[in-house]
Amino acid sequence: MMYTRRHFMNQLGSAAALTALSPLAAQAQVLEQIKVLYGFPAGSAGDSVARRVGEKLAGSPYTRNAAVVENKPGAGGRIALESLKGAPADGTVLTLSPFSCTSIYPHIYNKLSYDPVKDFVPVSIAAVMHHGLAVGPLVPASVKTVKDFLAWAKANPGQANYGSPAAGSTPHFIGALLGLNNGVELKHVPYRGSIPGVTDVVGGQIASMVTPSGDFIANHKAGKLRLIATSGMARSPFSPEVATFAEQGFPELTTEEWFGFYAPARTPPAVVAAANAAINVAIKEKAVIDSLAVVGLIAKGSTPGEMQISQQAEFERWGPLVKKVGFTAES
Repeated sequence: MMYTRRHFMNQLGSAAALTALSPLAAQAQVLEQIKVLYGFPAGSAGDSVARRVGEKLAGSPYTRNAAVVENKPGAGGRIALESLKGAPADGTVLTLSPFSCTSIYPHIYNKLSYDPVKDFVPVSIAAVMHHGLAVGPLVPASVKTVKDFLAWAKANPGQANYGSPAAGSTPHFIGALLGLNNGVELKHVPYRGSIPGVTDVVGGQIASMVTPSGDFIANHKAGKLRLIATSGMARSPFSPEVATFAEQGFPELTTEEWFGFYAPARTPPAVVAAANAAINVAIKEKAVIDSLAVVGLIAKGSTPGEMQISQQAEFERWGPLVKKVGFTAES
């Protein structure tokens, strides 16, 4: 199961056709109720996207009522996508997923239980997050930059480690590439989500962590840990005092991961177009923008075609990087 250029172009053609439709005129009827599946625990950053956007879909030309969010945590987000694969292709079920599940996992799992291109159709990107590198009290206060951290890690190999929210996640690979590219051995410590790892950084159980930067902000501002780099193309609006990896001489670590909504394959184009329109209206509302900002997310929409192009670009970008790290699900 892998992407092929033909599959991608076929999907892209279908997605592009959606933009030519008027969702208001083309959808046969407004749905009474929809469900949004999310493959991580309640209370996490992506869960906020599902719930805040889901609330605002009520009364739209897509659905009469607010979406019901169903958390399906486990397997790094794969369970929610597996459930979507078998869901009715009528717009009543969507899944919200980070791009790692559709663009990176195909390079990790030899027997992935879904095909990101054949089994799903992109609906819309909804939010973007920057990842961050933070250090805790185990690392001396003199360490203020990424280069400082690498020098400390090289001098203290027994303590040189970093946590991530999951093995095979984008933050896992950012940390692995940081070490590999600079000749420093950084031991990876995988967690089940960001919060347990952040807690261990603050408590001095591990030296550092790479995870969505929004999960560091409260402790960073409280002085309990030090956020020393973020992964965006520009500085995070939530921590503008922190330089990006690129600014510090590590441009290869620049990445902005998105959360996007997917529908099952064979969902009628008019229904996808209606869902896309409703989502894009929702994420422009100030209440949604502000609530996502609290968890370090930037509200951002797209067309289905733009989401498909980005998904494919990330797939192609991360393939050789995953190979360089040498990680597979069997590692």
